[in-house]
Amino acid sequence: MSDTVIDKANKPEFYLTEDHHPEGSTMLGFWLYLMSDCLIFAVLFATYGVLGRNYAAGPSPADLFDLPLVAINTSMLLLSSITYGFAMLQMERKEKGATLFWLAVTGVFGLAFLGLELYEFAHLIHEGAGPTRSAFLSCFFTLVGTHGLHVTFGIVWLVTLMVQVSLHGLIPENRRRLMCLSMFWHFLDVVWIGVFSFVYLMGVLG
Repeated sequence: MSDTVIDKANKPEFYLTEDHHPEGSTMLGFWLYLMSDCLIFAVLFATYGVLGRNYAAGPSPADLFDLPLVAINTSMLLLSSITYGFAMLQMERKEKGATLFWLAVTGVFGLAFLGLELYEFAHLIHEGAGPTRSAFLSCFFTLVGTHGLHVTFGIVWLVTLMVQVSLHGLIPENRRRLMCLSMFWHFLDVVWIGVFSFVYLMGVLG
């Protein structure tokens, strides 16, 4: 009888009872993702550098870009980066309400940025300067549009995390997710500074 009874203490386990999430693995994985995104934008910048002056007898950047509007749009994204920094400071102080407030402000600035970008796209297309007009415009819409898609994804992620923090508070998992989003958001700021300098400023003033 004793031979047929399985000792529960020695019974094999087919799952992990301890924490299976290695320390720092999420941040490492996210850094690797950001590096892959760097490669994507590097290719887009290189393509624009090669084809950005192929106007096909069409309008040039100086004919199309409204620098004051783009400067306002840039300020919206840079301000959103500052307010996200405030959110992270409040997270470190474990102030849930203040963290959510600054995340909401960040989202508003992000939406303002997207709204101005969509307005610019609609205006260019209305003027007949759509992405099929020339190689320059194809590269422009692809580069700026790809960045805009990333900002859109960031806002969706931001809203999702706000819901998670509202429901579960600033638990370690949510703090780690907020840190990853912080890296992503600041990365988009850096990319946009490159877009503003390389595409808009050099295009109009160069």
